[in-house]
Amino acid sequence: MRKYLVSFLVAGIIIFVIHESLAQETSKKPLTVDDFLKIHWISEPDVSPDGKLVAFTSTLKDISSNKIKSNIYVDTVFGDEKAKRFTLTNEKDFQPKFSPDGKTLAFLSTRSGTSQIWVMPINGGEPKQLTDFPTGINAFNWSPQGEKIAFVADVWVECKNDLKCLKKKAKETENLSGWIYKSLPIRVWNSWKPSTRSHLFIMPSDGKGEAVDITPWDRDVPPIDLGSDHDFVWSPDGKMIAFVMNDTNEVAWNTDNDVFLIKLEGGKLKKISESKGCDSSPYFSPDGKLLAFLSMERAGFEADQRRLVIHDLTTDKNRTIIQDFKETILDFVWGKDSKTIFFVIPEKARRAIYSVDITSEKTKKIYGEGNNSSLIPLPDGKTLIFLHESVSMTPNLFRIDTTKPAIPAQITFFNQNLLDGAALGTLEEFWFDGALGEKVHGLLLKPPKFDPSKKYPAIFLLHGGPQGDWDDSFHPRWNVQMMASRGHVLVMVNFHGSIGYGQAFTDSISGHWGDYPYEDIMKGLDYVLSHYSFIDPQRIGAAGASYGGYLANWILVNTDRFKAIFSHAGAWELTSDYGATDELWFPEWEFKGTPWDNPLAYEKFSPGKYISNLKKFKTPTLISHGAGDYRVTVEQGIGLFTILQRLGIESRLMLFHDEDHFVKKPANVKLFYETFLDWFEKHL
Repeated sequence: MRKYLVSFLVAGIIIFVIHESLAQETSKKPLTVDDFLKIHWISEPDVSPDGKLVAFTSTLKDISSNKIKSNIYVDTVFGDEKAKRFTLTNEKDFQPKFSPDGKTLAFLSTRSGTSQIWVMPINGGEPKQLTDFPTGINAFNWSPQGEKIAFVADVWVECKNDLKCLKKKAKETENLSGWIYKSLPIRVWNSWKPSTRSHLFIMPSDGKGEAVDITPWDRDVPPIDLGSDHDFVWSPDGKMIAFVMNDTNEVAWNTDNDVFLIKLEGGKLKKISESKGCDSSPYFSPDGKLLAFLSMERAGFEADQRRLVIHDLTTDKNRTIIQDFKETILDFVWGKDSKTIFFVIPEKARRAIYSVDITSEKTKKIYGEGNNSSLIPLPDGKTLIFLHESVSMTPNLFRIDTTKPAIPAQITFFNQNLLDGAALGTLEEFWFDGALGEKVHGLLLKPPKFDPSKKYPAIFLLHGGPQGDWDDSFHPRWNVQMMASRGHVLVMVNFHGSIGYGQAFTDSISGHWGDYPYEDIMKGLDYVLSHYSFIDPQRIGAAGASYGGYLANWILVNTDRFKAIFSHAGAWELTSDYGATDELWFPEWEFKGTPWDNPLAYEKFSPGKYISNLKKFKTPTLISHGAGDYRVTVEQGIGLFTILQRLGIESRLMLFHDEDHFVKKPANVKLFYETFLDWFEKHL
């Protein structure tokens, strides 16, 4: 009798748990834009020298002030304590870096009006401003001994090391709105380029003493484009710095960034890299004997495969390792043993972590789920800290034991309550036969509270780059959970040109903007309609940004299979876009020359050349563009809108006067998502 009683009790508990789980799921609601604006975005981790603490930046879009705010947080690496806010500001604190003795945390802050270095004891206290550089500071690094700090700032070359001259020039140009240019580029990404250069300085870490410009040439360090904060680094003994510079007068159409070494006392500048393509991200091995960096072989191609090069500081020889790897390397870091390098590659819509023994070149996969970045090895020689995210998880810090198969352990838990209470869509993937008879990979996100018996509208999302991809991540701008929140199925095809499927697949889009990717999209549409019965074939839309916006425009003039289109920051007329964009190497590579050398290439795949097709394909189109976008200028969006209006085709223009290629300000983010969702809800 007792046996049956126990069975009934167990069954009752199971039934109760199932009902409770179903009730919880039923009570969940899809993400709203207001929910999305509450998300803390974690980035820029740095670990204390003893490996016990990790500092990082948390960025929040504050809708009430319409400002993006960021603060520094600190958490224990192995403890169960909740992350603690280290700074408190209504401005931006970012780029936290522990001092080599672990007693101080330095960071950049705009709290004094410009971006400057501030320091604060790790045990608490008041932050202290360390620098007051006239033009502000862009990035910095402690020296290994902690006595000095290297930083990057904008200068007028003629001032050399004269701080008074810099202050005077900053004051003179404060209200100046006219500039005289004698060479390209005249603007970069989202800002006009004044007559300043980015230079690398050294200063005492106590703030007492002058900052010395160690790159006083008429060049930018790091380069103005294809460069990053990882492009200058100290040697372990503090006697040298490796940095990246484009040592040409052709930076607007030249990607030949190189790695240089300079000794801080009496040494000459020495170029380490050898390729004609872009070299970047130098890192010294912990023992100081080797320098690793990423290298592209082909000149003018910004999406070439990044290969891992090891420079031997004793023999002065370079060696490219793991050359049989087909994927580009996105990020890497030395292991503490100076024999291992950990790196991240794009891999079929994921960002996978690998390790390589630099002697045997034997590789090992450490972790391959979701999207992983910002690798930091701990002093114990086996633990790796990294940022991890997925379609259903915002970026958070994790750690993993790299010496054995292991499941990562979560360190931070930002936004967990928000996402636990939200009904999220579920992701699955598919393969189909695309252009050139090759297999093409796609992702499909089902909407929240999916019911397989219902018919759903679908939106084909078109990624940018074009050498980019859709991956398993919680994107801060084109967030698929937000875009599926009102009941749309999202289809994301990683068409020819996407990364993560080998460099040959990535290369295939150059010179083929309008054929291979378009064929992949159309065959992908055929595939999902034949394999997913819950998608309504009469309610399909398309949306994309950057190259994805271009592809949306191409779809507009080539087919009426999509019932509504959304195009953000997309090129409409390629020849005029060439004359206005800030980086000329990009179109010159993609279209195999300039418009005067190869005009047919620009005309063949320019949507604007097929205006007459709009009399046949009258798809309602929503256009979005930022007036400060200098990569794909706003005239591209305005030109398309003008034509659609003149032809009487239903269209809307969402123009952001204070945004660039990306929409970032909180009020604009809210408008962007709500307009996007309203548009497709209306037409699908």
